[in-house]
Amino acid sequence: MTTDSPGSAGLAIVATDFDDPRLCADFLSLLDHYMQSPTGNGQPMSDALRRRLPAELRRRPHVLSYIAYRASDGGQRAVGLINCVEGFSTFAGQPLLNVHDIVVHQDFRRQGIARALLGHAEAVARQRGCCKLTLEVLEGNHGARRAYLDFGFEGYQLDPAMGQALFMEKKLG
Repeated sequence: MTTDSPGSAGLAIVATDFDDPRLCADFLSLLDHYMQSPTGNGQPMSDALRRRLPAELRRRPHVLSYIAYRASDGGQRAVGLINCVEGFSTFAGQPLLNVHDIVVHQDFRRQGIARALLGHAEAVARQRGCCKLTLEVLEGNHGARRAYLDFGFEGYQLDPAMGQALFMEKKLG
C-alpha cells in the first residue's frame, strides 16, 4: 500500500510478513532502534529475543505489524514501524485496535511518517469494525504526545469526576 499523507510522498506501508527474511530483518532493526532510544528501555534487543520474537508474532493473528518504506538511492529504506494489537471493548461490544509500538527511525523524523503509520492503523481499524484506537505514551515524550493529539487522540475518561485513565503494569516472572 502506498500512502498519500501530507509530507509522506513516496512512502509505502506494508504488512510485516515474518516469513520474508527482509521484512523480518527490517522489523527487528527498527524495533531494536526504538528499544535503544530514551523512549525505549535504553538497551539493545537481546539475541534471545531477536531469535524468538518473529515466531511468537507469527503465531498471534491479533498482532498486526506494518513497516513504512521510503525510496532511497539504494532502493527502499525501512523508516518506520507500527505494531498494533486487536483487543475488545466490552462497553461498545466491538473490537478496538491498540497501537503498542510506533517507531520512526531518528534520521527520518518530522517527515509525516508517524502520521502515515497512524493513518494506516486507523484504516485497518475501520476495516475490522473497531470502535476506537488506543495507545499509551510516556509523559516526557512531548513530541509524540503532540503528534498523537494532532492526530485526534485525547485523554481517556468515562466520567470527568473520576479523572483520566492511567496506564499501569504488574510484571510477571
